[in-house]
Amino acid sequence: MKQLIKYLSAFFLALTLLAAVGCASTQKQEGTGEYFDDSVITSKVKAAILNEPGLSSAEINVETFKGVVQLSGFVSSRADINKAVAVARGVAGVKSVKNDMRLK
Repeated sequence: MKQLIKYLSAFFLALTLLAAVGCASTQKQEGTGEYFDDSVITSKVKAAILNEPGLSSAEINVETFKGVVQLSGFVSSRADINKAVAVARGVAGVKSVKNDMRLK
């Protein structure tokens, strides 16, 4: 009986370690916690852009990977691009902003 408990304990320990390693992040893939953090950052940036007068949030796409926010889409003026980048940089958790927005 003690031998069975010993084997079961070792099995569950190995299973736990495998699960922890499987959730770890790599250079090109996010871990589970990072994915949720990036989702929160994306939502906050979208909300900040929506609340900014003069910016059309429907035309600005926001994606986040490991804290780096990428803005893309088409806007009316260079001032709108600069304003959207500044708004995104002001959101907590944003490490940097990549600007891929284009003028209409």
